[in-house]
Amino acid sequence: MEFQSDRVSSTECHPLELEGAEEKKRMNVPLAGGDMENKREKNTDQNEEMSNTSASPDSVSLADVSAETATQGSDTDLEVEDPKKAFAGIMGAELYLEACRLMEVVPVSHFIQNLAKPYVNLNHHGLGPKGVKAIAIALVSNGTITHLELEDNCILAEGAIDIAEMLRENSSLQELNISNNHLDTAGAEAIASLLLDNMSYLHTLQLSGNNFGEETAPYFAEALMGNYKVKELDLSHNEFSEKGGQLLGQMLARNTTLEILDLSWNHLSRKGTVGLGTGLRGNGALKILSLSWNGIGNEGALALGEALKVNNVLVHLDISNNQINNEGAKNLCRGLEVNGKLKILKMANNPLTVEGATALLTSVRKNHNCMMEEINISNVLVNETFIKLLDLVCQMRPELDVIHGEVEGCITKIPNQHPNPMKVIQKYLKEHNLQLWDFFRNIDKDGNMKIPVAAFRRAMMQQQSIPLDRVQIGELVRQLDRHRTGIVDYSHLKEQKLAQEPVKGEIKQEEKEKS
Repeated sequence: MEFQSDRVSSTECHPLELEGAEEKKRMNVPLAGGDMENKREKNTDQNEEMSNTSASPDSVSLADVSAETATQGSDTDLEVEDPKKAFAGIMGAELYLEACRLMEVVPVSHFIQNLAKPYVNLNHHGLGPKGVKAIAIALVSNGTITHLELEDNCILAEGAIDIAEMLRENSSLQELNISNNHLDTAGAEAIASLLLDNMSYLHTLQLSGNNFGEETAPYFAEALMGNYKVKELDLSHNEFSEKGGQLLGQMLARNTTLEILDLSWNHLSRKGTVGLGTGLRGNGALKILSLSWNGIGNEGALALGEALKVNNVLVHLDISNNQINNEGAKNLCRGLEVNGKLKILKMANNPLTVEGATALLTSVRKNHNCMMEEINISNVLVNETFIKLLDLVCQMRPELDVIHGEVEGCITKIPNQHPNPMKVIQKYLKEHNLQLWDFFRNIDKDGNMKIPVAAFRRAMMQQQSIPLDRVQIGELVRQLDRHRTGIVDYSHLKEQKLAQEPVKGEIKQEEKEKS
């Protein structure tokens, strides 16, 4: 299937003919008069050159600026017999400005200024279909931009078609965000066709909030079954329902490349999640799956639990806000008791009680191959019995962090039961004449000044010199990893240490001079 915006007939030309553009200007032919000019072309066929200068700017193709190529029926608008002659040396900013002139849109200065940089952010610029078409024309031959942000620009299906056409020729773009652009079914079909043909170099594609309904699910399912390039795909905030979930599940059973899939804020419901669960059983690539806000319920949790029994790749599962109660949590535990790969489980804002929370924790305790590092049940009110079990489990799994709600009865107790962990460490170091830098360096086996949070938790729990409990270690992690990156970075302490060392040397020198 061939996708191309504003196709012209064999008697019309592609108006991005740069030499033809000057001819238009001399003849005072209005660029926006497409309908009148097309009528004039149909009424007279006496002068082919005249007809070649009379198309509307809306029919500007991306790279084929040669009318001769169009009339010869090329496979794609991006093919040219003699690119050097067609572009006549116009590239980069000059090409973009010429495209803007022909499309009658105001050039975006930020785009011009960043044409030679790998990252360009044009989110919320109000580009519209014509504006993004001018950008697509400039990107056909661009070899530097690898990450492009085009979210919320109302590019519509027309713009998506032009973007897809450009990507068939561009060899540098790897990450693309075209979320919230009202792409609808036609836009989905164009993007899916591109993925099906494996014609682009994209490995990250964000398509959130584009009104993709059930009718688009077959396009994406078919495309991703054979796609071997895209590793990260965001389809959140769309309209996929049960059938969509089933089709995407069939895709997961065959896809061997996709590592991150975001389907949050859709309508997959129970049957759709059952389909996804079936696909996950045989999937050997997907590492991160987000299904929050899909109403998967207990039946969906059961399907995922069954999938986790056999799946040995998935490390991050988000099923927050999904109407999963204690029964659903227990269904999920069937997989958690044997799974040896999952590290992060997000289940916040489900109607769980301490019963369901205890079941989750017990499944981790039973699983000798468990790799769990985080369980998020932040809305669940727990009790002292749960806390005791958690302390016991964390002795066995020191890297585990369970984010839960308040503890019953603790509100009336003295709040300062756990002294500030950093102050405890500093007190110990002062008593032993040590530096904070030296303390962290001792638990950093690789010496790169960056420690994964799970490894940091384990090291802190296992060290004997400074008595810190589970709560204090959790607080310490929050202080050292404020942005939740999953990495404790203490490299800034090295600068402090270097700043202190000359002072010590100066003091020693002063003592020598006095003696």
